Amino acid sequence: MNEIEVDIAVIGTGAAGLSAALTAAVEGASVCVLEKASLVGGTTAVSGGLTWIPNNEHMSEVGIDDSYEEAYRYIQRNTLGRGDDALIDLYVKEGRNVIAYLQEHASIDYGAVPHYPDYHPEFEGGRTGGRPVEGPIFDTHQLGAWAPKLRRSPIFGRSPMRVREATEWGAFSNPLGLPYKEIGRRAKAGYVCRGSALIGHLLKACLDRGVEPMLETPAEELITEGGRVVGVTATTTEGPVRVLAGKGVILASGGFEWSQRLVQQFMHGVLTHPNSPPQCEGDGLTMAMSVGAQLGNMGEAWWAPSVIVPGERYDGAPLYRAEFAIRTLPHSIIVNRAGRRFVNEALNYNDLMKPFHDIDPNTMTRPNLPAWLIVDQQFLDRYLFVGTVPGREPPEFVTKAESLQALAHAIDVDADGLAATMSRFNEFARTGQDTDFSRGQSAYDKFYGDPKHAPNPCLGTLERAPFYAVEVHPGALGTKGGPVTDLDGRVLHVNGAPIDGLYAAGNVAASLAGAGYPGPGITIGAALLWGHLAAKHAASKE
Repeated sequence: MNEIEVDIAVIGTGAAGLSAALTAAVEGASVCVLEKASLVGGTTAVSGGLTWIPNNEHMSEVGIDDSYEEAYRYIQRNTLGRGDDALIDLYVKEGRNVIAYLQEHASIDYGAVPHYPDYHPEFEGGRTGGRPVEGPIFDTHQLGAWAPKLRRSPIFGRSPMRVREATEWGAFSNPLGLPYKEIGRRAKAGYVCRGSALIGHLLKACLDRGVEPMLETPAEELITEGGRVVGVTATTTEGPVRVLAGKGVILASGGFEWSQRLVQQFMHGVLTHPNSPPQCEGDGLTMAMSVGAQLGNMGEAWWAPSVIVPGERYDGAPLYRAEFAIRTLPHSIIVNRAGRRFVNEALNYNDLMKPFHDIDPNTMTRPNLPAWLIVDQQFLDRYLFVGTVPGREPPEFVTKAESLQALAHAIDVDADGLAATMSRFNEFARTGQDTDFSRGQSAYDKFYGDPKHAPNPCLGTLERAPFYAVEVHPGALGTKGGPVTDLDGRVLHVNGAPIDGLYAAGNVAASLAGAGYPGPGITIGAALLWGHLAAKHAASKE
């Protein structure tokens, strides 16, 4: 078996992995990066790419204030008591510093996104914008021969625009009003956006320092000596290899959402349609468990509703699209098989999914599955619907009917229940007040709504035939349970002591967010921070 000797081995090339690799190189350590997939970027590359950093230095540039106390209380409120207070404290204090570090060493020109709210801005300490930061779009020509190896999003990968631009241009409520000539020019010139852009900057910084990821090289087993992790075995396209890492191994391999076995073993809810790349099968989790790692937050995920376009595939697996906007815009509704609403459709995607997992204790069934997203012709005339532009007929996989009763029959939903629900909902839409679920009241609800629609940007009647429906499936951007870590990213043993030589960051580790999702990009923020801290701690070893 071939051997590679380095100071630090990093497993994964998402935000956590590349942050760790870059930091290790800057700190003077030799580093080897292993990536299971044939592309660089992991879950981060298919994400929105925002980094949620409370009290960041760019908030003042857009006229928004913040404080440690308010940010700390706000995150705590979201965790439902399942977050680690010490990790929350460190995140609020040090998050801004990792952004400054990446600005210096990866040349990322960060700026605040002023109008993207926290996911519960109405909670104490919440903000209606400013905490998410993002860098510019990225010119892939800077990567040279590595450009084709950068993972792109299958959903918005061909439309290079920053999140701030998308919000200011009204990408959701006015899809035909975007500057398509400029967007097309950028795409033709080789620019990428959002998560791919962040990964592009980090990869470029690593390549500049001589760190080249080993692609198609899944890590398989940790190497230990006397209870200390000293390396990892992996398989390359040319055969097995032992990577001996004298200062530590950093797990940054993503979640376990694509492993049916692990999902069934650990998740309390249903997770059948993950939105991440299919390589997220829990490899890092399994390796950590093999050396006695303490586990935390295993029943939680970064939940998201998913819809399917039949036949779409990504990286050799079915593509499940996370749904963000349709359910929030006017003239849309979500119902269960009884034809009843059961949630504020405009909630953030993580908390929207919680009622999907409800169980009727009498029948031991889940009353809100299956669930259906329904719109009428008014919606189709104005907004994007599962890739269909306004004014065009949806594809055949979308269920269509000329009446609500016929639609109910077609999707096996109680017709009387749907009729009663729609009558009640339409009255809410006319008055602008959803007295059942408060849709459109939060600043977050309004963010994805239509600001030109009155009296409520998220409420519109469903009364103009035809009616259309697609099933909404239980999905997730990734899981957020795994080995418990300390402030330096060291994995803790079941006895509470750090496992010497083993670190974890990103979705492979137990998240500080517990059951919550405080804001857009806390996933990436925590990944960047603890990838950085883990590498810094490992590199400092004698």
